[in-house]
Amino acid sequence: MSLSYLALIVLSMLIGMGATGYVNHELHKYSRVGISNGLTGAEAARQMLAFHHVQGVSVHMGSEGQDFFDPRSNSITLSPSAYNGRTITATATACHEVGHACQYAQGYMPMKARTAIVPVVNFANNAWVWLLLIGIMLNLAQLYNLAIIMYALVVLFAIVTLPVEFNASHRAMDYMGAIALPQSEQSGAFSVLRACALTYVASALISVLQLLWLLGQRNE
Repeated sequence: MSLSYLALIVLSMLIGMGATGYVNHELHKYSRVGISNGLTGAEAARQMLAFHHVQGVSVHMGSEGQDFFDPRSNSITLSPSAYNGRTITATATACHEVGHACQYAQGYMPMKARTAIVPVVNFANNAWVWLLLIGIMLNLAQLYNLAIIMYALVVLFAIVTLPVEFNASHRAMDYMGAIALPQSEQSGAFSVLRACALTYVASALISVLQLLWLLGQRNE
């Protein structure tokens, strides 16, 4: 293993661990702070959907750690702590996912672009490592280059994800302001959403660094 790749692994681990530690701290901190309107995350999600006149979106409970909007089924899944919780973390999480549902309903372009490339990215994410290894073992530059192109698609997906996530959080904060939640609770929700956004930034940064390393190896 080259020193440059070892350094890349260590740097990636530090970035990932730092982002994960920060988001876990913020989520835990505000999961102990109640929300003044007394709504569960599921109730908050449904009220935000109604506020924006977004219809046909179901909200249901998944497993712990599952908080996402699925455009294929036009549904929001919330973890039990977010679905049943009456906390700042639960409200922020639920409203963020509703932000994605609003993006989908309103045809938000970055959301449409990300959704459109998901099948290609899923294939590329599974195939690029094998192409890279085969290209190296057989000394085939064409396969190595194809692997880099596929990984570049994965990196592109990570970058396109950033405005989608930022915008969903922005929509959540706008809604919480519109319903006049206390400023302290809005600040707490912003801290939660900012921490979660950092994980996407960290993931994109790690992906870019990996791509730059692969390009550098190709030129050696």
